[in-house]
Amino acid sequence: MDEVLLWLALAGFAAGFVDAVVGGGGLIQLPALLLGLPGASPVQVLATNKLASICGTTVSSATYYRRVRPDPRTFLPLMLLAFVGSALGALVATQIPKSAFDPIVLVALVVVGAYVLLKPKLGEQTVLRFAGHRHLAAAMVTGLAIGFYDGALGPGTGSFFVFTLVGLMGYSFLEASAKARLANWTTNLAALVVFVPAGAVLWKTGLVMGVCNLLGGWLGARTAISRGSRFVRVFFVVVVSAFIVRIGGDVVGFW
Repeated sequence: MDEVLLWLALAGFAAGFVDAVVGGGGLIQLPALLLGLPGASPVQVLATNKLASICGTTVSSATYYRRVRPDPRTFLPLMLLAFVGSALGALVATQIPKSAFDPIVLVALVVVGAYVLLKPKLGEQTVLRFAGHRHLAAAMVTGLAIGFYDGALGPGTGSFFVFTLVGLMGYSFLEASAKARLANWTTNLAALVVFVPAGAVLWKTGLVMGVCNLLGGWLGARTAISRGSRFVRVFFVVVVSAFIVRIGGDVVGFW
């Protein structure tokens, strides 16, 4: 059991770092939990993953907020609707088989990765595409849709937040990462509001992974801020490519 916990702790650290830079730490952490805890139910795995993740997103969100000062016109409605969407998603989490999500997530990641690669200037600077009510509406729709996905399953949520904030709303990769962390913290909290009363969280495992996720999140956020949008963009492409390979292998039965 100690060896399994050590493996899960290392996965939590790696997930925290990746999540803080570009999102998508769940694509590291969830498979680790599934492998390390084969006797746990799907909802226990999801709930424990949320507990570990919220530790990392708490520290990375605070770091980004202090250093980047993200625009509250975006992150406040984004967080509010992400909370609502995630809570709704968590309520139906046990009704949706993972097999139904993998092909959809794979296609979405391929489109996202190709779009970023084909637009090398994308996300270098913040050039907002909407103003006023349209900006508010775009932030709210983004929060609700991606929040629901995160509550129901979750892997890749941060990456989808980052890409949508860059590709749809016109933020730089660094600004998008800051807002994505705040939104992702909210979705984790909302899911735990549903999972904790249901008794689904495996507390010992979740807290050990959470401490490591926190350390990874702190390091990842500081690295992203010091290196800027260009680094975040390159890291985003690398991480999305790795996720495509991993999920693609699941879909075709390679792994």
